[in-house]
Amino acid sequence: MIDQAITDFIEIGIRKQTIDPLDRNYKINQLLAILHKSEFDPTILHSTPLPNVLDVLDKLVDYAVGGKVIEDLPSQRDIMEAKIMDLVTPLPSKVNEVFWELYQENPKEATDYFYRLSQSNDYIKTRSIAKNSHFLKKTAYGDLEITINLSKPEKDVKEIAQAKNTISSSYPSCLLCIENEGYEGHLLHPGRTNHRLIRMSIRHETWGFQYSPYSYYNEHAIFLSQEHRPMFVKEEAYRKLLNIVEILPHYFVGSNAGLPIVGGSILTHDHYQGGRHTFPMEKAEVIAPFTMEGYPEVEAGIVKWPMSVIRLRSKETEKLVEAGSYILNKWEQYSDESVDILSHTGETPHNAITPIARQKDGIYELDLVLRNNRTSKEFPDGIFHPHPDVQHIKKENIGLIEVMGLAILPPRLKPELKEVQQYLLDEPHSIASYHKEWADRLKTTTKITPENVEAVIQEGVGSVFLRVLEDAGVYKATPEGQSGFKRFIETL
Repeated sequence: MIDQAITDFIEIGIRKQTIDPLDRNYKINQLLAILHKSEFDPTILHSTPLPNVLDVLDKLVDYAVGGKVIEDLPSQRDIMEAKIMDLVTPLPSKVNEVFWELYQENPKEATDYFYRLSQSNDYIKTRSIAKNSHFLKKTAYGDLEITINLSKPEKDVKEIAQAKNTISSSYPSCLLCIENEGYEGHLLHPGRTNHRLIRMSIRHETWGFQYSPYSYYNEHAIFLSQEHRPMFVKEEAYRKLLNIVEILPHYFVGSNAGLPIVGGSILTHDHYQGGRHTFPMEKAEVIAPFTMEGYPEVEAGIVKWPMSVIRLRSKETEKLVEAGSYILNKWEQYSDESVDILSHTGETPHNAITPIARQKDGIYELDLVLRNNRTSKEFPDGIFHPHPDVQHIKKENIGLIEVMGLAILPPRLKPELKEVQQYLLDEPHSIASYHKEWADRLKTTTKITPENVEAVIQEGVGSVFLRVLEDAGVYKATPEGQSGFKRFIETL
């Protein structure tokens, strides 16, 4: 049976043109070495029809577990899967060669090729991503997107115990380093042997372009500096964002703010996120246009959004950079105590911006989301951070993706919301205490039935996410908040 799986796996690679027929025996022997297998029957014919490659991959990994080649642990299986799929993944040099050849014809064809490759070689975990829950929430700002993220595997209890006795390695320096390409991985680091990066020149520097293994949206891309250095979101970052949009005009690209609480989870490596997805914020309209005297070529306006967003538009990227940098410099030094905004506490800065760039019909757009990471005794997690009464749903930092209207909610919610459902239906339950007050409020909204209970919960979760965004907005949708926003605009 295992010889059949090996035969099928190699034949699939040949059919998909990721293995040259002349390399058949070579690839079979590489796979035998990975599986610690010395015998093989070369007369076996491939299955007709050929099975799905991921089903064959499962059989190969199960064989490795059964033969004690690896332990039956998620991290070990992950490493083995990557090693096997590396056999049907072209070398980085070849991937780059094909990408840039296709790019000369059409940038979209190049990204289509790279995205398909990253899916077909299981670098993008399509089966895990399919487990995620998705639904929409209608609001006055447009439809928000809600995702309960179930794709990232959680550590096994045995792995957690082993990790305590594992010496951490400084190579690669982090999960975003370019040195991850082809790295075997270990208990504390995922397998990356089937990982490939496109090298591109961004503002005269070499950067890497890859996809996220656990994509949160269509063609979820990551652009990362070849040099391991902290994120630095200043004027040059705006130039890089717009340069990427010039190279890949069908993609948006954005950066987390460069400060803790309002920044992303990895501030230690300079990187941006992008992709081919239209987020709710992009669809939001400008409700208060304004002009900046020094930048007449740039259209500017406040966007109708629960967070505080300024949209700039121009045909000239350099003019956008100059206008965006002007706003950033103003914002970094701006205080307005009447609406809780202080730019500094002593020498500690609090104001930052989450920038997002895109191109539409030859016009470049730069959305600037104003952020502030100050904390207080009342709000120790952040004044402009999800407040305690909504943290039962979302307490993590609000980064780039959430800012644009896509909630990435934690996997714990899947079983917890099931218990909320039982509670709402007055059935036996184990509802978490921190959900009870919210669940009681849901009971008052409508008559709960088995037919509508799921919709009621989704509506409730969506309403909480809207509140999360409102909490993170520095200027609230109140007369006082909007007056504060206008005072800042006047300084521009």
